[in-house]
Formats: sequence, C-alpha cells, structure tokens
Amino acid sequence: MAVTETRLQTKKREAVQTYEMNTFHQKSHFWGRLTIWMVTILTVSLPLYLSFILGVHPGWQPIAVGMIAYAAAIGYAWFMEPISYYPTLGISGTYQAFLTGNIANMCLPSAAAAQNAVGVEPGTKKGEVTAALAIGATSLMNMAILIVIIISGSYLVSVIPESIQAVFPYIVPAIFGGIFAQFAMKKPQYGSVAIAVGLTVNLLPIAAFFKGIICIIITIAICIGIEKRRMKR
Repeated sequence: MAVTETRLQTKKREAVQTYEMNTFHQKSHFWGRLTIWMVTILTVSLPLYLSFILGVHPGWQPIAVGMIAYAAAIGYAWFMEPISYYPTLGISGTYQAFLTGNIANMCLPSAAAAQNAVGVEPGTKKGEVTAALAIGATSLMNMAILIVIIISGSYLVSVIPESIQAVFPYIVPAIFGGIFAQFAMKKPQYGSVAIAVGLTVNLLPIAAFFKGIICIIITIAICIGIEKRRMKR
C-alpha cells in the first residue's frame, strides 16, 4: 500500500508540474509574441516616419542593396541562432533573448553560467526556468549599466588606455571560448568533435555564409551517431 501511495503521489506531482509548465509556456508564447511585435512595430515606425512624413526617403535601390549586403554578411545567423541557442535558452529565454539582444555576449553566457551554478541541465524544465530568471536579471543589470554608458560613454572611452581598447575585439571570442569549455568539460568527446569539425570546415573553401550552419549540422549528426552507438552497447 505504501509503495502504491508513493507512486500515486509521484504521478500527481509530475502531472501538476507538467500542467504548470504548459501554462508557463502558453503565457511565454503570448507575452513573447506580443512584446516582440510591439518592438518590431516601433522599430519600423521610425524609418517610415523619416521616409514618408519628413520626406527623407533614400530610395528603394540603396535600401535593397544594403539589405542584400547585410543578409550576405550575417544572414546565416537568422537561422543558426534560434536553432543553436534554443536548447540552452528554452521557450521563455528565447523570447527574452531575442527581445533584449546581446544574445551571444550576454544572454547565452548568463543562462549557461546560471544553469551550471544551480546544477541543472540545459533543455530541462529547471534549466529553462533558470535561464529565464538569469536573462531577466542580466537584462535589468544591462539596462542600468547602459544608462550610465550612454550618458558618459564618450568620456569613459577617452580615459581608457589604447592598450586596453585593443583588447575589445577579443571579448566576444573569449566569451564563446568560455561557454564552449564549460560544456566541453561535461562531454569531452563531443567537445573534441566540435573542435575538429570547426577547424575542418573553416579550412575548406566554403562561403562564410554557410560555415556556421554546416558546423552545427555536422557536429550534431556525429554526436547523435556516437550516442546511438553507445546506447546499443
């Protein structure tokens, strides 16, 4: 009887957790879509106002040329980032990250660091909630710092030595290196596969637009194959 009651309590607890998580996801979709559409409308409203109200429209040809050049440079990120970041960020974290921006150098590192500190795995319910809380806290801190930087940014940059300013371009690669090391320590074999694939693809004569996507697809395929072979054993 005691075993049966324990199982029933466990099932009830799991059912409640599933219901609460589904409700959380529904609210995340509602508020996430609403806020992103609001920001999209506000973002587009300024160039529309400048173009058709103030009459300073530059013409469609330079807009098309700029759009094509921009898409050729970073268009891969429009597809790669949502797919590659989703396992760590989750549904709510993805909405937050793409709304606030600075995903690679702020949202993703904060989510990964929080998950590692709490001891939860990415892709789990606890991992998603942890990521959402971490991104929310980081976004608030980022806004507080940005206000100070915007007000006194020029002065701060002028007093920073040039030797330190020369390091700025390496900040984002260093952040990615730290995130990679954090996950590679948990799965060293997968980390080795990712490094090997990345170096190989980078050395091949492939357009830069496709390199990121190709690295992700090949790495995931190899890791899935390794995991399936391990399960068969």
